[in-house]
Parts: sequence; structure tokens; C-alpha cells
Amino acid sequence: MVLEVSNLMVHYQTMDGYVKAVDGVSFSIDKGEALAIVGESGCGKSTLALSILRLLPKNAKIVGGSIILKPDGIDLTKLSETEMRKIRGRKIGMVFQDPMTYLNPAMKIGNQIAESLVWHNQLTWNEARERAVELLSRLKIPDPANVATRYPHQLSGGMKQRVMIAIAISCNPDLLVADEPTTALDVTVQAEVLELLKSLIQEMGMSLILITHDLGIVAEICDKVAIMYAGKIVEQADVYTIYKSPLHPYTMGLLKAAATVSGSEGNVESIPGTTPSLLNPPSGCRFHPRCPFVFDKCPKTEPPIIKIDDNHEVACWLRE
Repeated sequence: MVLEVSNLMVHYQTMDGYVKAVDGVSFSIDKGEALAIVGESGCGKSTLALSILRLLPKNAKIVGGSIILKPDGIDLTKLSETEMRKIRGRKIGMVFQDPMTYLNPAMKIGNQIAESLVWHNQLTWNEARERAVELLSRLKIPDPANVATRYPHQLSGGMKQRVMIAIAISCNPDLLVADEPTTALDVTVQAEVLELLKSLIQEMGMSLILITHDLGIVAEICDKVAIMYAGKIVEQADVYTIYKSPLHPYTMGLLKAAATVSGSEGNVESIPGTTPSLLNPPSGCRFHPRCPFVFDKCPKTEPPIIKIDDNHEVACWLRE
């Protein structure tokens, strides 16, 4: 096992009160495994990703639970900022959603990749820059030596995202966290980036947590899926089971919404309603206001996690 998250709770302090963005989330990931965390915008996926790296904004706080990094058994929630800096990049790498937000516009690409190598691997700047060019070449960037001398604004969106991946994998981390890594890219470049991530985790033996709202891309790259809704994980299973036998009504809705448009009809069903406010989430099952199968027990009591088998669990009263 590489990472074990148990009953994690993250709250944001706002003018209106506390937003329970992550509310009792638990999951684990093994070495070489790829896990997708899927849900609509506002369900807490990105907060979960930032929690693992301890990169939450100042108004957010981990208020409960643990994030255990294996095999050392280190609880990341207990570490100081200085200790976390030794973990980020070396043990856990992260690919962010918008590369232009996280790449330094005034720093050359090669130096941005080299910086992590100098910090964590104690390479000289010349050695680190050579390694940066090798990484760009590995990520199939044409003329990598030339690209290393450019600035972020001189690169396309797909190239910038590859640079972000190069920075994230530069120190051979055990775990890579990718937060919506293909959202801002066109379909062709999305496919290239996903194929790249898939080949990297196979070659390097890394584990991957892929944060996405699109169930359609999950089958391409992941082994397991955790479905997240309103701050909670409502279903977990291997990819085949999620696609073949989804049990939570929300998972079913996501699959219908992600269905390939085919034939002259081209009908793709949407989930009625909107995600609830996490300032004051619904009582009982948080999906009940939008659920087509709701019955009297759903609004009253929150469903427990029900274990269907060793690889499948769901939080839904229909499966009791």
C-alpha cells in the first residue's frame, strides 16, 4: 500500500459559516495502482487532492482523520510545513488543473523542472538542467533542449501540461496526484496526455490518483474508481464493476450523463437538480433531493458504507 486516507474531514471557514468540503472520506491505494476520484464540480474532489499534499488555502483546515503515507506509516496531517516540503515532489508529485497558474511566467522551463531536482536530489544546476531535457524528451516533447530555454507563454496548452507532468515526476515519486489534468485541453491532446500518464505509471511503477468529473476517461487509465458526492464517497469499486454494475443512483446518473452520443437521437441524460451547498447539506443521504429512487428512510438517516464484496462498497439504503 502507498497511501491510506481514513475518515478525512476538511472545512473551509467563510463569512457564512463552515463549508464541509470533505466529510469523512476513506480510501486506500496500492503500489502501481491507478485510482480515479469522480464527481461533479463542487463535490470536494480538488480539496481532497490538495489535502493530500497539504496545499490547502489559509481558510481551509483538516479537522479530522488521517492521511497515512506507507510504508513508513507517516501521518501527513501531523507534519510541519518544513517536513511536508521534503515529501512534496520526492514522495508525492502533483499535476495541477491549470498549468499557467502554477508555472512561473518569469522562469525558463528547464530551470522550473531542475529546481525540484536541485532541492530534493542535491544535483548541481547543470546536472539538473540536463536531467530536465531528458524528462522533456521522455514526455515526447519535440526539440526538448530548445523547449527547456523557453518561457511558459511560448508553449501550447498541451506542452505546458507535459511540463507540469515533468516537474511532478522529476524525483520519481511513489504517488502522482493529477487534478483534472486534461480539462483545459482539446480532445486530441487530452487523449495524448492520458496515454502519457498511463505509460508513465506502468514504466515507473508509480501509483496515480486521478481527479476528474468525466467518467468517460476513467476506463482508459484507472484500476479503481471512487465516486464522490457532496463531500462524501458514495461508491467504490474496480473500473469494470462501476461500468457494468453501478449500485448508487448517483453513479448511474454519471454514467448516463457520460454516455457516448450515438445514432440520430444523440440523447444523453443529465442528473436533475444541482449539487447541494456544503454549508448546510441535506439531512440523511445527501443525494436524496435528486434521487429518482428516494423513499422515506433516505432523508432521515445517513446510509452507512455497505460492503457488497471485497472490491465493491456503496452508501445507499437501496442496498441494505
